[in-house]
Amino acid sequence: MDKALCYGALGVGALMALVFVLDLVAGVPFGGGGGENPFVVVDVFGFIGAAIVIYLGFNASRDLK
Repeated sequence: MDKALCYGALGVGALMALVFVLDLVAGVPFGGGGGENPFVVVDVFGFIGAAIVIYLGFNASRDLK
């Protein structure tokens, strides 16, 4: 059960990181990107948050081995 939660956190973090990067670069999911993007700060902080979740999931999965 613990490993499943760690892998779930890794999956959700990776998905959210992908969504925020796509929004920042191409403006696909939320209409960001382009010339004047008022949500650049939200995309950057969202990516940082997703990276933290990925790190915590990876670190917890390493502790379970």
